[in-house]
Amino acid sequence: MNTRNTALITGILALVISCTAGYFWFDRPLTEFFATYRGSGLYLTFKQVTRLGESQWYLIAGLLAWIILKKRAPQQAASGMLLFSSVAASGIAANLFKSLLGRARPRLYFHDGIYGFDFFHIEYAWLSFPSGHSATALSAASALAIMFPRFRVPLYLTGIFVASSRIILTEHYLSDVLAGSALGVATTFILYHHYFQPQLHEPAT
Repeated sequence: MNTRNTALITGILALVISCTAGYFWFDRPLTEFFATYRGSGLYLTFKQVTRLGESQWYLIAGLLAWIILKKRAPQQAASGMLLFSSVAASGIAANLFKSLLGRARPRLYFHDGIYGFDFFHIEYAWLSFPSGHSATALSAASALAIMFPRFRVPLYLTGIFVASSRIILTEHYLSDVLAGSALGVATTFILYHHYFQPQLHEPAT
């Protein structure tokens, strides 16, 4: 088994274990804790932070970079398309999982005492797992880290910060955010290694 496959299996196992632990032991206590901060300065601050997890910023930027640069700077254009594709693909995947798994959002727990999964839903209140904002934040951070490796640490820290806002705002549980973040990172690296890597590292002509 090669190193990449070993890392993949290890990552999947770590994700399953952490999400399972979150579901049974950490999701509800953490959400109840942050619910006490609703309306506070912390809450209002993270209402702004969470906007960085909205996909339109990255989709527009990536697509514009590709359109503008595809003829005169193909490598930079490919970087824009990597950003666009990563965010789009992770968002589509997150929405598919949300509808299939049907996890109740924290609002249903607070209002009706409902906690858990009920498969096949399209209603917003049942689309909690995985977190789409987290998938966007970490797919964008991963794509930008590939483009600007010198800044990968602050980029990933920013992505984690944005993903964490979903817990602080009690829009998602911890395990939702972990799963969404992992989905975002995985989507970017799958696209990079299987399609974009040669384009981003072509020798200059």
